[in-house]
Amino acid sequence: MEKVSLGAKSMTLPTPAWLIGTYDADGKPNLMTAAWGGICCSKPVCMTVSLQKPRYSYAAIMERKAFTINVAAEADVAKVDYCGIVSGKNADKFAVCGYTAVKSELVDAPYVAECPLTVECKLIHVQDLGQHTMFVGEVLDVKVDGACMKDGKPDAAAIKPIIFAPEDRHYYGLGRDLGLAFSIGKELK
Repeated sequence: MEKVSLGAKSMTLPTPAWLIGTYDADGKPNLMTAAWGGICCSKPVCMTVSLQKPRYSYAAIMERKAFTINVAAEADVAKVDYCGIVSGKNADKFAVCGYTAVKSELVDAPYVAECPLTVECKLIHVQDLGQHTMFVGEVLDVKVDGACMKDGKPDAAAIKPIIFAPEDRHYYGLGRDLGLAFSIGKELK
């Protein structure tokens, strides 16, 4: 099948639709939606999120040296979108969204009680990449709602994370289960 060249674009599928939790200089909890992020190291466990310098959360991460990654469920897609289009300078996003800010005991950042999955990160590296700055956070804890666990592990089908497609600017949910990783490929050996 012939490929169509799209040129250099900030595109891969899927990208996350994360709510990044921070405290501003006055200690007010804030959220912003971020799609540029992912796992970057297994040992120590680290995750990245990349933000532009003018973003309100940028200064908060630089000052507090911490952030949380909150994975909202599909039912909260409008709230996730709202947190990406309104600045924390002008709104209390926790209040508008009806979210509860929980003070992390491990990092200087809040997390969202209502999100089924939260990752608490201590900032360990900052890399200016151009238009964005990449923040590398060491994961100190992952919290998952008990109702979203299956056989002692997080259940993606129960969490129902939101994913983002940068090119068409739409949010999507997960598709069907395709099979067990590191297993279904064995039939090709």
